[in-house]
Amino acid sequence: MSAGPTPATATAPAATVAPIISVRGLSTAFGDVVVHQDLTLDVRQGEILAIVGGSGSGKTTLLRQMLGLERPSAGTVEVFGEDVQRTDPAKLQLLRNRWGMLFQHGALFSALNAFDNVAQPMRELHALPEDLIRDAVHLKLHMVGLTAQDGLKMPSDLSGGMVKRVALARALALEPELLFLDEPTAGLDPNLSESFVELILALRKEMQLTVVMVTHDLDTLFSLAGRIAVLADKHVAALGTPAEVVQSPHPFIKEFFLGARGQRAMQGAHIGAGEIDKNETHHES
Repeated sequence: MSAGPTPATATAPAATVAPIISVRGLSTAFGDVVVHQDLTLDVRQGEILAIVGGSGSGKTTLLRQMLGLERPSAGTVEVFGEDVQRTDPAKLQLLRNRWGMLFQHGALFSALNAFDNVAQPMRELHALPEDLIRDAVHLKLHMVGLTAQDGLKMPSDLSGGMVKRVALARALALEPELLFLDEPTAGLDPNLSESFVELILALRKEMQLTVVMVTHDLDTLFSLAGRIAVLADKHVAALGTPAEVVQSPHPFIKEFFLGARGQRAMQGAHIGAGEIDKNETHHES
């Protein structure tokens, strides 16, 4: 994948602005296995933050905790200033209406066609007339590059790239302020992956979204992320812009970014691999 559009890091608000998401003192354990320990992380309004880490580092678990789908063993996760673990169900539902989620494999309802998958979040509000829902669904499909005819197709009849686009249209159905992406380009070939990255960047600009994504794909990472949070050793081992993070001397970071794939991705993003070996700066949360 080519570097594509440059992430809009220059427009990211200063750190003094109240964060959209605030994670404090987070600990997560599954039996005797400790995944997170005293983890702290902020997501700033308007940025694209990527979360990366090795297998078992708790990337998706952290994402699910931000969504209120899993409860940590200790600590707090606040989204829009509300503790998602302790707020009442009605208030949590109001919060969820302010964000959208794109799951790794789309998670479309197999018994519903594409149109009805996108319409589902709107219908669950029990407040919108069906003609307004119809127009809104067609608009969302158009925004992600699909037609009204595509909306008539069942998920089993969609290509992998179309499944991602329908799932993205559904994630954007309620005009969210915050978008979560779990491996957004997984399973796509390089050309489809690049076009999907460009779509996310365009929608992020058009809708003024804050984006949090989990990805292991380095091309996607460098094409989208304004900041990167690296999970290792049960906490955020490095946090900063791509150029800052790759300078960390942490063994996982050196291994992750110094491989052949990492060097190709950095070259495409105009980040010199030699920067990793300088090691003067270690950005920790």
